[in-house]
Amino acid sequence: MKLDGFGLFVNDMATMVRFYRDVLGFEIKEDENTSNVYLIKDGTLFLLYGRQDFEKMTSRRYEYTKGANGHFEIALYVDTFEEVDAEFEKAVAKGAVPIMPPETESWGQRTCYIADPEGNLIEIGSFNKPFNR
Repeated sequence: MKLDGFGLFVNDMATMVRFYRDVLGFEIKEDENTSNVYLIKDGTLFLLYGRQDFEKMTSRRYEYTKGANGHFEIALYVDTFEEVDAEFEKAVAKGAVPIMPPETESWGQRTCYIADPEGNLIEIGSFNKPFNR
Protein backbone atom coordinates (compact mmCIF):
# COMPACT_ATOMS: atom_id res chain seq x y z
CA MET A 1 0.00 0.00 0.00
CA LYS A 2 1.25 3.50 -0.87
CA LEU A 3 0.25 6.84 0.57
CA ASP A 4 -1.77 8.69 -2.05
CA GLY A 5 -2.43 11.87 -0.10
CA PHE A 6 -4.26 13.19 2.93
CA GLY A 7 -7.34 15.27 3.45
CA LEU A 8 -9.24 17.59 5.73
CA PHE A 9 -12.98 17.73 6.28
CA VAL A 10 -14.07 21.37 6.01
CA ASN A 11 -17.13 23.50 6.63
CA ASP A 12 -16.38 26.38 4.27
CA MET A 13 -14.75 25.03 1.11
CA ALA A 14 -14.18 28.37 -0.64
CA THR A 15 -12.49 29.94 2.41
CA MET A 16 -10.27 26.91 2.97
CA VAL A 17 -9.26 26.66 -0.71
CA ARG A 18 -8.33 30.34 -0.76
CA PHE A 19 -6.28 29.92 2.44
CA TYR A 20 -4.26 26.94 1.22
CA ARG A 21 -3.86 28.39 -2.29
CA ASP A 22 -3.31 32.08 -1.56
CA VAL A 23 -1.64 32.00 1.88
CA LEU A 24 0.42 28.78 1.69
CA GLY A 25 0.91 28.36 -2.08
CA PHE A 26 -0.85 25.03 -2.72
CA GLU A 27 -1.78 24.39 -6.35
CA ILE A 28 -5.51 23.79 -6.87
CA LYS A 29 -6.76 21.21 -9.36
CA GLU A 30 -10.49 22.10 -9.40
CA ASP A 31 -12.94 24.92 -8.90
CA GLU A 32 -13.11 26.08 -5.28
CA ASN A 33 -16.87 25.50 -5.09
CA THR A 34 -16.89 21.70 -5.44
CA SER A 35 -17.43 19.17 -2.64
CA ASN A 36 -14.01 17.50 -3.07
CA VAL A 37 -11.03 19.66 -3.95
CA TYR A 38 -7.59 18.32 -4.83
CA LEU A 39 -4.58 20.50 -4.09
CA ILE A 40 -0.89 19.71 -4.60
CA LYS A 41 2.07 20.92 -2.53
CA ASP A 42 5.56 19.75 -3.49
CA GLY A 43 4.18 16.62 -5.15
CA THR A 44 1.90 15.65 -2.25
CA LEU A 45 -1.84 15.33 -2.83
CA PHE A 46 -3.90 17.29 -0.32
CA LEU A 47 -7.67 16.93 -0.37
CA LEU A 48 -10.42 19.06 1.10
CA TYR A 49 -13.79 17.36 1.63
CA GLY A 50 -17.00 19.18 2.45
CA ARG A 51 -18.15 17.84 5.83
CA GLN A 52 -21.83 17.84 4.89
CA ASP A 53 -21.11 16.14 1.56
CA PHE A 54 -19.06 13.42 3.27
CA GLU A 55 -21.77 12.84 5.86
CA LYS A 56 -24.38 12.59 3.10
CA MET A 57 -22.21 10.13 1.14
CA THR A 58 -21.61 7.88 4.17
CA SER A 59 -25.11 8.33 5.67
CA ARG A 60 -23.57 9.18 9.05
CA ARG A 61 -23.01 12.19 11.31
CA TYR A 62 -19.59 12.91 12.79
CA GLU A 63 -18.26 15.05 15.63
CA TYR A 64 -15.69 17.72 14.81
CA THR A 65 -13.30 19.70 16.98
CA LYS A 66 -13.96 23.42 17.09
CA GLY A 67 -11.32 26.13 17.46
CA ALA A 68 -7.58 25.48 17.25
CA ASN A 69 -7.15 21.73 17.53
CA GLY A 70 -4.24 19.50 18.38
CA HIS A 71 -5.34 16.32 16.63
CA PHE A 72 -2.64 16.60 13.96
CA GLU A 73 -0.45 19.11 12.20
CA ILE A 74 0.58 19.85 8.66
CA ALA A 75 4.34 20.44 8.59
CA LEU A 76 5.98 22.75 6.05
CA TYR A 77 9.76 23.02 5.75
CA VAL A 78 11.93 25.97 4.72
CA ASP A 79 15.72 25.96 4.32
CA THR A 80 16.74 28.64 6.84
CA PHE A 81 15.80 30.02 10.23
CA GLU A 82 15.25 33.41 8.62
CA GLU A 83 12.68 31.87 6.26
CA VAL A 84 10.74 30.48 9.24
CA ASP A 85 10.34 33.99 10.59
CA ALA A 86 9.53 35.48 7.19
CA GLU A 87 6.98 32.81 6.25
CA PHE A 88 5.29 33.11 9.65
CA GLU A 89 4.95 36.89 9.24
CA LYS A 90 3.76 36.54 5.64
CA ALA A 91 1.14 33.90 6.51
CA VAL A 92 -0.20 35.92 9.46
CA ALA A 93 -0.35 39.07 7.31
CA LYS A 94 -2.44 37.11 4.79
CA GLY A 95 -4.90 35.89 7.43
CA ALA A 96 -3.40 32.84 9.15
CA VAL A 97 -4.12 32.65 12.88
CA PRO A 98 -0.85 32.92 14.86
CA ILE A 99 -0.58 30.08 17.41
CA MET A 100 3.12 30.09 18.40
CA PRO A 101 5.67 32.61 17.10
CA PRO A 102 9.02 31.33 15.78
CA GLU A 103 11.24 29.78 18.45
CA THR A 104 14.49 27.83 18.25
CA GLU A 105 13.96 24.54 20.10
CA SER A 106 16.52 22.65 22.18
CA TRP A 107 16.81 19.97 19.46
CA GLY A 108 18.04 22.57 16.95
CA GLN A 109 14.88 23.26 14.94
CA ARG A 110 13.37 26.71 14.53
CA THR A 111 9.63 26.28 14.40
CA CYS A 112 6.35 28.14 14.65
CA TYR A 113 2.66 27.37 14.37
CA ILE A 114 -0.26 28.98 12.61
CA ALA A 115 -3.82 27.76 12.15
CA ASP A 116 -6.01 27.72 9.08
CA PRO A 117 -9.49 29.33 9.16
CA GLU A 118 -11.00 26.16 10.69
CA GLY A 119 -8.37 25.71 13.40
CA ASN A 120 -6.08 23.05 11.88
CA LEU A 121 -2.47 23.45 13.04
CA ILE A 122 0.29 24.15 10.52
CA GLU A 123 3.95 24.06 11.51
CA ILE A 124 6.61 26.00 9.61
CA GLY A 125 10.06 24.81 10.57
CA SER A 126 13.71 24.47 9.61
CA PHE A 127 16.94 22.88 10.79
CA ASN A 128 18.79 25.72 8.99
CA LYS A 129 19.77 23.54 6.03
CA PRO A 130 18.11 22.44 2.79
CA PHE A 131 15.44 19.77 3.10
CA ASN A 132 16.84 16.28 2.76
CA ARG A 133 14.39 13.44 2.59
